[in-house]
Amino acid sequence: MSWWCARAVGAAEKKFEDDDAPRSYDSVGLIVGVTGIVGNSLAEILPLSDTPGGPWKVYGVARRPRPAWNADHPIDYIQCDISDSADTLSKLSPLSDITHIFYVTWTNRPTESERCDANGAMLRNVLNAVLPNAPNLRHICLQTGLKHYIGPLESLGKVQPNDPPFTEDMPRLNAPNFYYTLEDILFDSTSKKESLSWSVHRPAIIFGFSPYSMMNIIGTLCVYAAICKYENKPLEFPGTKTAWNCYSVASDADLIAEHQIWAAVDPNAENEAFNCSNGDVFRWKQLWRVLAEQFGVEYVEFDESKKRVSLVEKMKDKGKVWEEIVRENELLPMKLEEVAAWWFVDEMLGGECILDTMNKSKEHGFLGFRNTKNSLISWIDKMKGYKLIP
Repeated sequence: MSWWCARAVGAAEKKFEDDDAPRSYDSVGLIVGVTGIVGNSLAEILPLSDTPGGPWKVYGVARRPRPAWNADHPIDYIQCDISDSADTLSKLSPLSDITHIFYVTWTNRPTESERCDANGAMLRNVLNAVLPNAPNLRHICLQTGLKHYIGPLESLGKVQPNDPPFTEDMPRLNAPNFYYTLEDILFDSTSKKESLSWSVHRPAIIFGFSPYSMMNIIGTLCVYAAICKYENKPLEFPGTKTAWNCYSVASDADLIAEHQIWAAVDPNAENEAFNCSNGDVFRWKQLWRVLAEQFGVEYVEFDESKKRVSLVEKMKDKGKVWEEIVRENELLPMKLEEVAAWWFVDEMLGGECILDTMNKSKEHGFLGFRNTKNSLISWIDKMKGYKLIP
């Protein structure tokens, strides 16, 4: 059975014991965005003894100090602001042993044009620091997403998106998109070194674990459910009728990490772009009952007679409530705005459903998958275990 199908490691395999730690490494990974929703999964999976391409030495880069929920991963943590070219050069240029880059970060700005500039500068800063100083660099994984096919929020209704299910050979849209900017920088940089390959990974909405992620829908919905439970209110679906009923796809963060590791070490994946989703479909009307059960809160069906109220509006005065929940349940002391991205849930549950296909990945040799319902439950359990939610 292939690694990505069989990877159900026990707790004993999560860490290397000091006596068994390898003295040399076949691969050295640099995770840019290590505290993000996929970066945290990469930090957990790459150092495992059975990870393809290994044994791996791993550097992890993030802007903020290392959080407690990331501290048990056996990686070298580097606090670095990659939007600062001088800081990036100072921190990353000495890492001459890097063989693989996993670029899984982004930054938000008010407009897509500004996002293009800011995110492009960040990737350039990393590549300018690493490429001239890491002679054994072999592969760069770039993570983007399915907005490659539909465009950013401000282009909706102005530009005709691609028709789902999305395939990797669909043309780019005629609109600014920082994903395109990142791809072009990647293509240009890797073209200058014959031995350097690349891969682009386009996940759907990500189910994972990271209170530092700007787009953690599961974490945000868990906070919403906890507040509903605390206030003895039913768990009302905050999205549209379309989102409630139609079929959608999701991407488990561990699966995305496995997908990137596969592409980083398998020649069949060199210089290709791949969608990355769980391989099944779901409807929010099905997962909503599961979410309610996990928090012991009253489940209610979608009521189309009620006017939709955004979570941004509904949750704007709940900071004190969350503080009470944190105190009573002895959770990590994080403010509501730190653990909940209401705007992101409003966006994800407010439009048409998005479907992709994993056929290209399967044709190139990646057979990994996840059961989306089980993925939801497992990430809720992990967040509870780290005392992020009650």
